[in-house]
Amino acid sequence: MSRFDQLPPGDLFKALEVASPSDDLPQINALLDAVRFNEGGLLPAIAQQFDSGEVLMMAWMNREALEETLTTQRVCYYSRSRQKLWRKGETSGQQQQLKSAALDCDGDTLLLQVDQTGPACHTGRRSCFYVSLSNEHAAITSEPLIDPATLYGKK
Repeated sequence: MSRFDQLPPGDLFKALEVASPSDDLPQINALLDAVRFNEGGLLPAIAQQFDSGEVLMMAWMNREALEETLTTQRVCYYSRSRQKLWRKGETSGQQQQLKSAALDCDGDTLLLQVDQTGPACHTGRRSCFYVSLSNEHAAITSEPLIDPATLYGKK
């Protein structure tokens, strides 16, 4: 039994601030109970290519998507527009294989280290972060790797 097991979920992440790598943490379900999903039951998840560090995308997960991702090691998000689970690559084939997952210090944001197959962005680009901003102008920083019409089978 961990010293964290007796804490109310709302106190867990505060207590983890002073934890060390040698501490026994609570069971995964207790930790997920303490995750600070927003009022819609969602958690922002940032996907980063595990070997290059490239930030690929940000999407949302509900608890079910997070649990499925941890269980299957294939990344699953929650689609706000479709109001259902969205298994990355189910229509495009551009899947994300989970390498690791980490919560931030507040338990309200998730970082996913993934192995991305092809482009991560629905525009056909490797990353969704292709519009560069400065104080004077914006610029497109990459070309699509695949035409989105081809990627999603549209004519």
